[in-house]
Amino acid sequence: MPKSFFIHTIGCQMNVYDSERMAAALCACGYTAAFSWGDADLVIVNTCSVRAKAEQKAFSLLGRLESAIRRRPGMIVGVAGCVAQQEGARLLARAPYVDLVIGTRAVQRLVDLVRRAEAGERPIVDVDLAAPAADILEPPPAQTSGGISRFVTIMRGCDNFCAYCVVPHVRGRETSRRPEAILAEVRGAVADGAREITLLGQNVNSYGAKEGLCSFAELLTRVNAVEGLARIRFTTSHPKDLTRELIGAFGRLGRLCPHIHLPVQSGSDRILERMNRRYTRAHYLDIISKLRDSCDQIAVTTDMIVGFPGETRAEFEATLDLMRQVQFDSLFAFIYSDRPKAPSTLLPDKVPFTEKRERLQELLRLQDTITRRKNAALVGTVQEVMAEGFSKRQAAGDEGDSSAQWTGRTPGNKVVNFDVDGAPAGSVDIRPGRLVPVRIERVLAHSLRGVRDGGTATDRPEREADHAA
Repeated sequence: MPKSFFIHTIGCQMNVYDSERMAAALCACGYTAAFSWGDADLVIVNTCSVRAKAEQKAFSLLGRLESAIRRRPGMIVGVAGCVAQQEGARLLARAPYVDLVIGTRAVQRLVDLVRRAEAGERPIVDVDLAAPAADILEPPPAQTSGGISRFVTIMRGCDNFCAYCVVPHVRGRETSRRPEAILAEVRGAVADGAREITLLGQNVNSYGAKEGLCSFAELLTRVNAVEGLARIRFTTSHPKDLTRELIGAFGRLGRLCPHIHLPVQSGSDRILERMNRRYTRAHYLDIISKLRDSCDQIAVTTDMIVGFPGETRAEFEATLDLMRQVQFDSLFAFIYSDRPKAPSTLLPDKVPFTEKRERLQELLRLQDTITRRKNAALVGTVQEVMAEGFSKRQAAGDEGDSSAQWTGRTPGNKVVNFDVDGAPAGSVDIRPGRLVPVRIERVLAHSLRGVRDGGTATDRPEREADHAA
C-alpha cells in the first residue's frame, strides 16, 4: 500500500508554490495525498516567520500535531519554510517529535531527506543556504493541483535588507531563474488547463539584473505571448526598482491584469529611511501618477506597517494622509513586531502595543471607507470576471438550482459573486477559466455581487490593450 502525505501551508504565495513542488515530488516517488494529517504517514508544516503571529501559528499547530503522532506511531513529521530556516536545530528543543527540519533551499532535496528519515535517520536538519543556484531553481516536477490559476516562481531571495524584514536571512540572497525555464513552466501550466499565471518573487522588479538576464518587463512581454493564457499577475514589487519600461507594460500588454501590489509601508520619509526602504514619499506618489497615466483602470494595493520603532503620532498621520492621496483599492496592514536578525529589533523608542493596536484599527477604518467608495463606483458597470467555480453559497446548496451563483475575480483582482439567471449550474456556457461579462449590482464587505450580463461567456485569451506604452 502506498504511503501518504499531508502538507499544511502557512504564509505567502511563495510557500504555496513550494508546497506544490513538494507535493509533486512526493507523488512522483510513490506517495499519495491524504485528506488530513491524522491519515498521513508523512506530515509537513510549511511555515512563515515574516510576522510574529505567523510563527506563533506554526508552533501552535505543531503542538496540536503531537497528539496525532501518538495515535499513529511511525509518522514522519517535517517542518519546512521560514521558521525551519530561522530556527534550524533549535526547533527540535521546542518540538522534539519533529523528524525533518527542511530549510527554504532544501525543498529540492525533500525526497532524499524523506528516504533517509524512512531508513531511521532522525532527526535531520537541512538549512543550507549556500546550495548552488541550479539546485535551488531547477524546474519543479509537474504540478498536481490543477486549477485555472497557478503560481510560477521567477526568482528567490532578496538583497534589499529592509530593517524590519527576515526574508534575506531565511530565503537567502536574490537569484533569478532563466527565462527559458520560466516560460517552459508557464507553457506547461497552460497546457494543463491554467488560464491565469501569477509570477512570484520577493522583488520581481529586479528580476535578472544580477545575472544579466532580460528585464522583468521583457519577461512579461514573453509570457504575454504564450498562447492560451488569459491573464498575467505578479507580486511583489519594490517601489525603488519600478522602471519606466515596467510601468508602460500595463498599457502595452493585453494579458497583463491592471493591478499592482506596491508595498509602501509608511507615509513618513523619516520612517521610510529608518526602514531602509530607499525611496521617499514623493517618489512613491510619482510612481502612482505614472502608473495611472499608463493605465487609468489600474488597481493599486499595498502593505502598511504601523508602530515601527520611533513612529510618532504625526508620522502615523502622514501615513493616513498618503492613503487619502493614493486611494488604494485595498491593503494589508500589520502591527510592527521584532523579528530575529532584523536590524530594527535593536532600535530604541518602541511604540507601546496598545498604541500600535489603536493605530492599526484607525488605519483599517480609513481603508474600509476608501475601499467601499471605490467599489461603489463599479455598481452599474460591466466587469470581465474569470469564473473560478461555484460560490460558497451555491456549493452549500443545490447545484441544479436555475439561479446558479458563481465566483471569480475582475482584472483588478476584486472578488465577484455573480448569478446566472435562468442557466443551470452545469451549463456548458460557463465553466472555470471562462471570461464572463458581469453587471455589478451590489457592494458587500469583502466582495461584489452581480449578475451575468447579456453577453456570452468566452475563452477569449486576451483583452485589447488600452493604449500603447
